Amino acid sequence: MEVRILKYFLAVAQEQNFTRAAETLHTSQSNLSRQLATFEDDIGKKLINRGSRKVTLTDEGMFLRKRAQEIVDLVDRTSNDLTNFDSDVTGDVYLASAETPAMRLLADVMFEIQNQHSQIRFHVFSGSTIEVTERLDTGLVDFGILVEPVDLQKYDYLRLPVKDTWGVLMQQSSPLAQKDAIEPADMRDKSILASRQMLDSNVLSGWLGINPHELNIVATFNLINSPAMMIERGMGYAFTFSNLINTTGNSDLCFRPLTPRMETSLYLVWKKYQVMTPANKLFLKRLRDKLAF
Repeated sequence: MEVRILKYFLAVAQEQNFTRAAETLHTSQSNLSRQLATFEDDIGKKLINRGSRKVTLTDEGMFLRKRAQEIVDLVDRTSNDLTNFDSDVTGDVYLASAETPAMRLLADVMFEIQNQHSQIRFHVFSGSTIEVTERLDTGLVDFGILVEPVDLQKYDYLRLPVKDTWGVLMQQSSPLAQKDAIEPADMRDKSILASRQMLDSNVLSGWLGINPHELNIVATFNLINSPAMMIERGMGYAFTFSNLINTTGNSDLCFRPLTPRMETSLYLVWKKYQVMTPANKLFLKRLRDKLAF
């Protein structure tokens, strides 16, 4: 598959129209249509449903769209990294992170680097542990922050000197808000908004005494900000880390830790034998220096 053709395909998927896509690509509509028709013939799959007013993607086309975007992003990244490889003051650092307050530590390092090397740019993706490891393993990001439990055999890593504390986010008016800490029995009959990170890793099964999937899960999420609004409206409770949502002042929400206390270690990881760009090396050095104090 040629990267050029994948970019053609992505433009059509984005614009849902051959004419507009051709304009963004600075080519003719007839050439674009012909190139994609040949591409479909070559792979033996129909990717695009051609309508009179707009085009839509087939199931195979929707599958390819995600993969094509990953391929194009990786090619563009590689080209950019090679361009900046001999420079110690420019470049891009790609980071994926499970949702954690530990990002504040890394943000301090990013801020210091930016002040001294304004041409270094940071690109941050937030998602579940599975999404972070996928991006690491496919080379779409340079570093990842992973939450225990995690298999570290295929990564080099730094253990971060912070721990995340598990607890429950709830309405201030909830009866459980009167408690200093939440016990497993408190959550057995509650409506739960569950992070995919919690479900993927099964990290709370020991504390709960049951598989988290056995709870009354009414919604799942990747990031806590939108579910926090759902909790404000009375949808239920969410297991999450402390200090992700501001519950001070006039907030309608509150956070209560678990008892017995549940803490999780965090790791900055990167692929073993990874060839690092100057920007990546600088980021890792500054972080190590900060952790040494």
